[in-house]
Amino acid sequence: MSIWWSLHLRREAASVPLARRLLLGTMETAGVDPDISFDLSVALSEACANAVEHGGPAAEAGAGAEPVPQACAEYRVTAYLDGDRCRIEVTDSGPGFPAATVAGRRPPPAGPSEPSESEHGRGLWLIAELADHVRLRNRPGRGAVVSFDKILKWREGALLKVS
Repeated sequence: MSIWWSLHLRREAASVPLARRLLLGTMETAGVDPDISFDLSVALSEACANAVEHGGPAAEAGAGAEPVPQACAEYRVTAYLDGDRCRIEVTDSGPGFPAATVAGRRPPPAGPSEPSESEHGRGLWLIAELADHVRLRNRPGRGAVVSFDKILKWREGALLKVS
């Protein structure tokens, strides 16, 4: 058995916990081990926060500015629980990743490049630490995609447990 869902969310900070709660609820219902669920929910929160912050022009246009197209004020989250794996994909409408970031198609394995007291600069690194596989790509003229997956572990008596 498998489960998948997709959300189209406004680029607002309030959308991040909504996506996280939906993922946690899905995994709890399916019977995924809580530690795996937590790791994936933190990684999802980081990917969503990046989409909210960097995923397109600001949703509010200033006085005299042209209105921002509705598609630019949104991002998409898709999650797949299939067999023993969970794959999550976060897609935005922003400028995409710098070429050096996507050259290897994944975040660099080194630690964060920002000072330890900084509140920014660790999201992709943290996703890479929490997931088994991470892929970054650009959609030319249409934004960036962060996808990551993790092998699932199951609680005893789980509904979707792979035999």
